[in-house]
Amino acid sequence: MKLLRFGPDGQEKPGIQTSEGKNLDCSAFGEDWDEQFFTNGGLDRLQIWFEANQSKLPEVPVNARIGSPIGRPSKIICIGLNYLKHAQEAGMQVPEVPIIFLKATSSICGPFDPIFIPKNSKQTDWEVELGIVIGRRAKYVKTENAMDYIAGYVLHNDVSERDFQLRHGGQWVKGKSADHFAPLGPFLVTKDEIPNPHGLRLWLKLNGKLVQNSDTSDMIFDIPTIISHLSHYMTLFPGDVISTGTPSGVGMGLKPEPRYLEHGDVVELGIDGLGTSRQVAMNDPES
Repeated sequence: MKLLRFGPDGQEKPGIQTSEGKNLDCSAFGEDWDEQFFTNGGLDRLQIWFEANQSKLPEVPVNARIGSPIGRPSKIICIGLNYLKHAQEAGMQVPEVPIIFLKATSSICGPFDPIFIPKNSKQTDWEVELGIVIGRRAKYVKTENAMDYIAGYVLHNDVSERDFQLRHGGQWVKGKSADHFAPLGPFLVTKDEIPNPHGLRLWLKLNGKLVQNSDTSDMIFDIPTIISHLSHYMTLFPGDVISTGTPSGVGMGLKPEPRYLEHGDVVELGIDGLGTSRQVAMNDPES
């Protein structure tokens, strides 16, 4: 299944994209795609309900805003420097264990919402990433069982302000958590539709030019390793998003000199099977 949410920011309704590409309104199911939904076996219940009711569901209006496919999760956990070529372009040592940082859930927005360039930003950057959505409570998970805890996968642009991240002291979270720094979607794809998440092409274009073009096989730490590792430091709850790192081609690493987002820039990105998203960069209207 492909789960989506639509409607004004903060008032999103649940929906599903069919195999024919139609977006159907699932408000009649009576639940949002959030932590409670996943906790209570929502995917299995939804599958049964959808098969029985699909023919009666209205289509989502063509002009409807598409929001994050997940109601605000308890946390977004990110893995830093998890692609070999990205670590090399950043001039950083290849990590021996996963680098972990958190991204504020208030940064979540829809896949076609604008990227807000924060006040006093000098280096707002892009990062196409594969997001894992946790399907059930996970703690002290063994690597060999880790895939059993996945609900599905989602496209994520881990927007980053490098000056805030690297030169303002403290944790990376400062450069990762501004409003609209986590466009998710267009949909959550359940894991049965992605048989091999370690062989997916992921790409990103800036103003039509391809700048990131790689494959998830370049990950340093694979998905079972990441889930198991994280679960020994914190409990993972249903709906939590784990963003698994970005490949080379970020603005910080471009040659002969870095390139960062400016007002009006257009970012397009995608991952095999997870759809595409598009964001226009704009100065934060509250700045």
